[in-house]
Amino acid sequence: MILFPAIDLKEGQCVRLAQGDMTRATVFNDDPAEQARAFERQGFEYLHVVDLDGAFAGAPRNASAVEAILATLKIPVQLGGGIREMRTIARWLEKGVARVIIGTAAVKDPALVREAARLYPGRIAVGIDAKDGMVAVEGWARTTRMSALDLGRSFENAGVAAIVYTDIARDGILKGLNMEATLALADALTIPVIASGGLASLEDVERLTWSDCARLAGAITGRALYDGRLDPAQALALIRGAGRSSRASA
Repeated sequence: MILFPAIDLKEGQCVRLAQGDMTRATVFNDDPAEQARAFERQGFEYLHVVDLDGAFAGAPRNASAVEAILATLKIPVQLGGGIREMRTIARWLEKGVARVIIGTAAVKDPALVREAARLYPGRIAVGIDAKDGMVAVEGWARTTRMSALDLGRSFENAGVAAIVYTDIARDGILKGLNMEATLALADALTIPVIASGGLASLEDVERLTWSDCARLAGAITGRALYDGRLDPAQALALIRGAGRSSRASA
């Protein structure tokens, strides 16, 4: 289980949105690279980054901020937002991104995901962002008629490294993870699932240590870290303690 701190980029700044609404952005840091260093110093082992402007535009828009983050960190970075072409995937992987997350293109061009997973084993994830169980695309601006479960199932045996599942209704508003929907998706798939959207407290992290969450690959946390609701040391101690317990019982 990996606990991923999140950096969402808008106009070169580190922000958090409420329910994916670009008009409801709170700026938390003008220097995303410094924020990334802070997370690394706190002991996090993997960083989650989203180019929000890129997600809406359909192409990278915060490349300089992402590159500054990559230049300063030793821990791996997974990146999503505006990644809809093979050349974009290749460029980011060449620049040092450990794993790219394909969202809108997974719906519109599933062959791209399959080909990328073939070319870059272990380095391609699919982002499934859902409203009431239905997939949203283009920076969450449009909801499709495809269910999150159907999209996930379409990539079984494609070599996808992970599914990042976000409940949009909970994202950025500290309502807690949608464990029911996340675990249902994880139960239905062999692809590892990462939970996202709404993680609000140490109690939410503790919930991730329960035995039914052992099949999850991790969870993403954002606003709770920025506003001090979640203590990084305590959260990481819980996650690592659960990992030691599971290994001891194996």
